[in-house]
Order: sequence, then structure tokens, then C-alpha cells
Amino acid sequence: MFRKVCIAFVTLVAAFAGCFVASERLVQAQDLTQEERAVLQAQYDELQKEIAVQQQIIKDTQAKKNTLQGDVTLLNAKIKAAQAQIDAKNITIKQLAAQIAKKNVVIGQLSERIERGKESLASILRQEDQIDSSSIVVILLSNDDLSSLFADIDAFVSIKTGLKELFADIREAKAQTEVEKADLATKQNQTADAKYEVETQQKRIAGDKTQKQQLLAITANQEVEYKKVLADRQAKAAAIRAALFPLRDAAAIQFGDALAYAKEAQTKTGVRPALILAVLTQESNLGKNVGQCYLTNDSTGAGVGKNTGTVFARVMSPTRDVPPFLALGLELGFDPHHQVVSCPIASAGGWGGAMGPAQFIASTWAAFADRIASARGIAVANPWDPQDAIMAMSIYLGDLGAGAGGYTAEHTAAAKYYAGGAWATAGRGYANSVLALATALQGNIDFLSNN
Repeated sequence: MFRKVCIAFVTLVAAFAGCFVASERLVQAQDLTQEERAVLQAQYDELQKEIAVQQQIIKDTQAKKNTLQGDVTLLNAKIKAAQAQIDAKNITIKQLAAQIAKKNVVIGQLSERIERGKESLASILRQEDQIDSSSIVVILLSNDDLSSLFADIDAFVSIKTGLKELFADIREAKAQTEVEKADLATKQNQTADAKYEVETQQKRIAGDKTQKQQLLAITANQEVEYKKVLADRQAKAAAIRAALFPLRDAAAIQFGDALAYAKEAQTKTGVRPALILAVLTQESNLGKNVGQCYLTNDSTGAGVGKNTGTVFARVMSPTRDVPPFLALGLELGFDPHHQVVSCPIASAGGWGGAMGPAQFIASTWAAFADRIASARGIAVANPWDPQDAIMAMSIYLGDLGAGAGGYTAEHTAAAKYYAGGAWATAGRGYANSVLALATALQGNIDFLSNN
């Protein structure tokens, strides 16, 4: 019996080693060849040089804006630079696809390795249990002589030692699997970011090509027509800047001011203005649906609708948010029972009490208040002040990872901003809307930067 167990253990170790070797061979087969990688790298390097050339042309041409030739040259450079960036991103996507395939193979082989180890361990442990349950008398009677008995005992001790090593090997395989899965998730996010950038650049190229065709239709002798195009463009830029930007629980401000505040916040957090303004827009749209409330009872957190007088039992958490809300009232000098906060959403459950454009509850605002005031260079931050609210939102989104840039980081940050710990499920729809808004807003921001 002991020798059978020993043989089973040796077979198990050999199977594990064979599985690992097969995994390595399959991984190598799935990866790009050295020649393919070299070709892709050379193409990528050339594209980076082309991008640098076109960006320099863009920089040099900026001074020649508002001339027909200058605008055409600028658009040509933008189109070529964007196309080169698309080609570079496509190379990145191809490389990432090969790496993802490699990671999936490794994860699959490691999973098989763990499962085989579990099955073999179960078999050995069952045999070991049979050995442990046998009395010394039975063991003595089952052996022809003492030397055979001691040999079997030595084999059993060897199996015990081997089992410990096998357990350690399985733990190591599990740990390696988790590392590979985390790395795979990173590669997949990078692919999503690259694809999003390609789609964005393609939309920009389409717009630039349309504008270029309009300019090329104007000949040098049609100076009047060109001046008309220029005037229309400048009028559109002025209209974008002057457009009212809706803010939840606060008076609307001009888009140009909101953009300026977001750009200021970007210098502190790295979060791009389009994302900040997109979240603000989303919050404003939500604000139209849930109304506005006043806190009336500090002990229970109950309140009433500002315009309807409707009673709400859960306007503000009495333990979490009422104390910092009352303290903020003393600091800013407002009456906490006549200061608008968000009403609770019945379908969502939980409490209301979110304040101002950024929709921070009082306890969260208190946690960020010093950082907001420091970034703004003021004594006390006001959640209903658009500039303070935009800075607060930018800081929070930055803490959630949006400052890293890229579609995945911004999408995750927006989802967490809305849904907290439930971001992966409850926050996805919100984040999709925010990123779509950010794309549209980025178009306006880019237009303003060129006019």
C-alpha cells in the first residue's frame, strides 16, 4: 500500500512538471515572433517621428491662423497627425492582443495545473487516511519482515514531506494565477483605451476634412467669402462661451466660465475639463428629476420639498450628515433649515442631502473641505459656489483615478463617483452617459482652443 502511495506521488510531481513545460511551449507559440515584434516596433517608431513633424507644423502654423492658406495648412497637419496617431494606436492594439492571448494561455494552464493537483492530492490523502486508520498490528501482519515494514515507513515519511511541497506548489500556482489575471485586466483596459482613442481621432479627422473641403472651395480671389467663414467661426466660438451651463441646486453660469474653472482644477488634479463638465451636466439633468428639499428636523433628518411642501422622512442622515451640515452653516453663515439640498430618491433608497453642483453629502464635503480650500486659496469652501464645486469634483475624480487619463480610468472614476462600492454594476449606465457627454464637450473645447 505504501509503495502505491509513493508511486502516486511521484506520478503527480511528474504530471505537474509536464503541465508547466507544456504551458510554457504553448505560450511561446501564441506570442508574436521576434521578427513580427521588430517590424511593428519599427513602424511604431516611424509613426512617432511623423506625429512629431506634424505637431511642429501645427505649432508653427498657429501664428498664421485666420488666413486661408494658414487654416488649410493647419488642418492638413492635424489630419496627418491624427492619422499617424491612429496607426500607432492600432499597432499598440495588435501588440496588446498578442499579450492578452499569451496571458489567457498562462491562466488556463495554471488553472489546469491547480485542478490536477487538487485531484491528485485528494487521491493521496484518501490513501493516507487508510494508512492512518490501520493499527500497528495490521501493519505488522501485512509485512513479511521488519525490514520491509521500516522501508514502508520511510516511504510514508517521504510522502508526508512531498505533500507539503505539493501544497506549496499549488499555493504558488494560485498566486501566479492571480498575478496573471491582474496583468490581463490591465492589458484589456489598455486595449479599450487605445480603441477609444482611435474612434475619437477618427471623428476629429472627419470634422477636419469637412472644414478643409469648405476652405478649399474658396479661392484666393474670394477674400470676402473667407472673411464670412471666419466671422461665422468666431460667432460660433462666442456662442459656445456664452451658452448657459446648467448647475444642479445653483444658478447657471456661462460655459466659458465653467471651462475656465475646470481648467484651473486640472492644474491641481490632472483631470481633463471635459470629464468634469460632463459629470456636472449629468448631475444637473438628474437634479431636474428629483427636486429640491429643506432639512426641517435635525434629530430625525426629515424635511420638506422646497416648492411643494411635501414631507420627506429621509432628507439627511441625522448621525452622518446633519452635524457637519450644521457646522458648515455656521462657517458660511446660512440658515441650515432654509438651505436647499437634494431630496431622497424613493426608488434608490437611502438618504438625500447632497449639496450644490457637485452633489457632495455633508460628511463627504467635510472630508474634502480643507483640500478644496487649499487648492482654491480661500478660507472656507462653499459647496454651492460653482468654482469650489468644480474643484471639489476634480479632486474627488482625481482620487478615483481619472487623473491617469484614458477611457477605462475615466469610465471607472465616473462610475465610482455615482455608485461608490457598487460602481461595477449600478454605476455603468451613469458612466456611459458621462463619457458620451465628455466626447461632445471635448469637441466644443477643441473648437474654442482653435478660435
